[in-house]
Amino acid sequence: MLSTFEKIAFILLAIGSVALAVRGFRHMWLVVRRGSDKLYLERLPQRAWRALRIYLSQQTTLKTRRLVSLLHLGVVWGFTFYFLVNLGDVLEGFIADFKFLGKEGLIAGAYRLLGDVLSLAVLIGVTYFLLRRFVFGDRALTFRENVLVHPNVAKGHIRRDSLIVGVFILAHVGARFLGQSVQIAMGEGVQPQPFAGIVAGLWSGMSADLLLFLDHAFWWIALGGILLFLPYFPYSKHAHLFMAPLNYLTKPPRTSLGELAPENFEDESREQFGVGKLEHLPQTHLMDAFACIMCNRCQDVCPAYVTGKELSPSAYEINKRFLIKERMAALANGAETESPLVGTAISESALWACTACGACVDICPVGNEPMLDILYIRRDQVLVQASFPAELKGAFNGMERQGNPWQINESRLKWAEGLDVPTVESNPDFEILYWVGCAASFEPRAQQTARAFVQILRRAGVNFAVLGEQESCTGDVARRGGNEFLYSEMAKANVETLNAVKPKRIVTTCPHCLHNLGKEYHQFGGNYTVIHHTELIAELIAAGKLPASAHPNRQPNVTFHDPCYLGRQNGVIKAPRAALQSGAGVNLVEMARHGRQSFCCGAGGAQFWKEEEHGAARVNLTRYKEAQATGASTLAVGCPFCMRMFSDARGELGDNMQIKDVAEIIAETLQPVAAAAD
Repeated sequence: MLSTFEKIAFILLAIGSVALAVRGFRHMWLVVRRGSDKLYLERLPQRAWRALRIYLSQQTTLKTRRLVSLLHLGVVWGFTFYFLVNLGDVLEGFIADFKFLGKEGLIAGAYRLLGDVLSLAVLIGVTYFLLRRFVFGDRALTFRENVLVHPNVAKGHIRRDSLIVGVFILAHVGARFLGQSVQIAMGEGVQPQPFAGIVAGLWSGMSADLLLFLDHAFWWIALGGILLFLPYFPYSKHAHLFMAPLNYLTKPPRTSLGELAPENFEDESREQFGVGKLEHLPQTHLMDAFACIMCNRCQDVCPAYVTGKELSPSAYEINKRFLIKERMAALANGAETESPLVGTAISESALWACTACGACVDICPVGNEPMLDILYIRRDQVLVQASFPAELKGAFNGMERQGNPWQINESRLKWAEGLDVPTVESNPDFEILYWVGCAASFEPRAQQTARAFVQILRRAGVNFAVLGEQESCTGDVARRGGNEFLYSEMAKANVETLNAVKPKRIVTTCPHCLHNLGKEYHQFGGNYTVIHHTELIAELIAAGKLPASAHPNRQPNVTFHDPCYLGRQNGVIKAPRAALQSGAGVNLVEMARHGRQSFCCGAGGAQFWKEEEHGAARVNLTRYKEAQATGASTLAVGCPFCMRMFSDARGELGDNMQIKDVAEIIAETLQPVAAAAD
C-alpha cells in the first residue's frame, strides 16, 4: 500500500497527465472532424462487435509475416489485459490489505496466471520488435531512396518514436512483472505466477526494508510510467492501439474494397472536387493517418513499389501523419494547410503509378485505404488542377465522343459478324444480358474471347442478348484516372439504358465492367446482379448444361492469373478454377501469389492507357515471369487487359507460352479444333 504522500503525488500527477492527454486527443478528434464528410456511425452494435473481433483475433495482422504477427498477437492480448491489471494495481496501492479479485479461488488464480503469462509474451514480443528495428535493421521497415518521405521521417523520427514506445512498454510491463516477483519474495504474492516465481529467486536474502522499497519502486515505474507517457500518446504511433479499432468501427460500408465514393456535381457553389489538401480528405481517411502502424505491409504487396516506382502506400500514410503532427493544434483550430498533398505526401510520379489493384487496402491490418486516397487526389489533379498524364486525354476524349477509350467509331457489333448474336431488340425476353465491354468490342485479341464465349452460351442453350449499339463504356478508366465528372455522366447514361431493358442478370468477360456495373453503379440508381463469365461457365458445367471433362488433370499444365478486379476486389476465385478443372480437365498449377494475393498485371488504375512510370522493372514482366516459373504451358486469364499485358510481356521476353482466356480453353474442349494462334 502506498503512503499518504505517494497517494497525493500520484493523484496530482494523474490530473496533470490526463489533462494534457485530453488536449492531445481533442486535437486528434478536431483534425478528423475537418474531413469532407462524416464518419459512418450507423449500426454501431454490429460494427462494434466486428471491430472487437478483428482487434482481439488479429485476423488482419495474421495474413502475412507469421512470426512477427504471432508476437504482435501476444503483445495485443497482453496490453489489453493490462487495462484490467493496471486498475487492480492502482486499487491495491490505494486500499490497505486489498488484493484485486481476491487471494484465493478460480477467478483470482486465472487472473494472476494470465497476467504472468501475458507479461512474458509482451516482454518477448517488444524486445524482438526493438531488436528487429535497431539491431537487425529489417529492410521491410525502410523506404527506397526514390520514395518521397516527410523530412521528419528522414531525420529518424519514426525510429525515435519506436524507441520511446518500446522502452515505455518494456518499463511498464517489465516493472509490473518484477514487482510481482518481489511480492512473492516478500511472501505477499498470490500464486499461480510461475514465471514471476522463478524471478523471485533474484531477491532471496534481501532485507524486508529493501524488498518493500523495490515493491514501491516497481509500482511507480509501472503506473507512474503510464502517466508520464500518456500526454505523448496522441502524438505517437502507439495511438493505433485504439485508432485501429475505431477505424473499423467508423468505416463507411462498401460493396467491395475498391468502391469509390461519388462527387456531388449538382452543387454549383462547389469549387473543390477530389482531394488537394489534408482537409479535403474524408474523415475516415484522416483517421487512417492516426491508425497507421507504420508496418509497411502495404508496400510489400504494392506492384508499383515492388517494381521500383516512387509509390509507397505506407510512406504516403506516414507522410500524412507527420503533416498533421507538425501542425496538429493549428489544424484542430481550423487553420488551412499551406501545401497540397502532391509534393508533400506523395510525388506526382507516385500518384500516377498506382494500378488501383487494391492490394494495399486488402493487406492493411488496421483498415487503411491509401488506394482510395490516391484516386481521390487524382480527381483534384484532373478536375481542378488540369494536371494529368497527356496520354489519358485521348482515352477521355474517346469515352466522351465515341463511347470507348480506343476512340473507334466502328459498330460495337463488328466482333459478332457471322455469329448471329441476338440483341435486346431482337430477343426482348432474354434471361441473361451479355455486357460485351469496350475491349471485346474493339480490341482484336479480346474479340476472340467474346466469340468463344458466345459459342459456349449457344452450346449450353442460354437465352441471352447483347445491347449492341446501345452499350457504352462503363467509364472505369475515367473514374480510376481521376475524371469523375466524365464517369458520372457515363454511369448515369448506362444506368438509364439498363433500367429500361431490366436485365435479370448481367454477365461480362471484363472484371472492370463487372466491378463498375455490380459494385459502383448503385450510386447512380443501378442495382444489378452481375457475374463474371467464368462464374457462369462453372455454373453451366455444374448444372450439366456443358460437358464436364472425362479426363481431369490430363491436359497440359495451366496456370491461372487472378485479375485484381475479379479475385481481390470481388472475391471471384473458385469459379475460374472450377471451370478450368471440371470443364477442360487441366492440371492447374498455381503461381506463388494467387487468389486474393495475386500480383497485378499492370493495366489497372488507367495504366493501360499511359506510359508506365519509371522503375526498376515493368509490372507485366514481373507477373509474367511468375507464370513462367510454374512451368505451365498455358497462362489462363479472365480479363482482356491482362491478356494484352501478358501478350506484350511474352513478345518482349521472346517466350512461347500460350495465353488464353478461360472461355477460349473451354470452347476448345467443346469443338476440338486447332486453336487459332493468339
